[in-house]
Amino acid sequence: MTTTEEETATDSISRVTAENGIEYAYRDFGAGDVPLVLLQHFRGSLDNWDPALIDALASERRVVAFDNVGVAGTTGRTPSRVEAMAHDAIAFVDAIGVERIDLLGFSIGSFVAQEIALIRPDLLRRLVLASAAPQGAPGMHGWAPDVIGAVGGREPNPQGYLDVFFAHTDSSRQAGQEVAGRIFGRTADRDEPTSWETRQAQYDAICAWGIPNHALLERVTGIQLPVFVANGDSDPMILPRYSHLLAGLLPDARLKIYPDAAHGFLFQHHAEFAADVHVFLEEGD
Repeated sequence: MTTTEEETATDSISRVTAENGIEYAYRDFGAGDVPLVLLQHFRGSLDNWDPALIDALASERRVVAFDNVGVAGTTGRTPSRVEAMAHDAIAFVDAIGVERIDLLGFSIGSFVAQEIALIRPDLLRRLVLASAAPQGAPGMHGWAPDVIGAVGGREPNPQGYLDVFFAHTDSSRQAGQEVAGRIFGRTADRDEPTSWETRQAQYDAICAWGIPNHALLERVTGIQLPVFVANGDSDPMILPRYSHLLAGLLPDARLKIYPDAAHGFLFQHHAEFAADVHVFLEEGD
């Protein structure tokens, strides 16, 4: 394992080379014995985490965000299957030298998190799944045309981001403008942009995950550790009913649906969500 750090600030980009030969880009915040590792959404990089959420989470524990293989500042080629992404994420965790983690997966990151919990259950203490769905759920095979049109084009679409990540209400849209200002206002120590090849591979993985298969729904019952499932009540990308389905299948789950919110509920309600995550993780402490 080799590690370099570009700056001394705690929010600068660090790099670590894992046993698989991949150099991972990551940021490390806060302090604590069991880190909370974050898995990012579709096409997202380190810069797409809301700083307000990161600050709130890192106020009480160590938080580690990273780019998985082929994404933004991490080397390699993004795989087109969720299981491969999970193995790549495990390689990163091994490379930073921790033996036990809490894990927070958001959107496609929540799919990866479920796979990690099944592949390496001894690695995880507690699991947070934001905007999540179980593999094989009917209706999850790809996204609605308006959703993929809004966030799946070659070029970034600020209006599309607001349409998918925030509810169509004045209060949620105002919150969305504030979140966008925090996320996209960063000018120093920026991550690399996410490529079109990563977009294609991630969407292939999402479509494969969503092929209807009732037998695959039983796999998630193998996740025996405590899980906090959360979503916004107006999420058009991963509908809230899938969070209800997932929580019902998991043996030990808590479920919360945040009001007046969509896919970006955890950014819009960053203080409340972070507080809920802290309470959930402290049960394990």
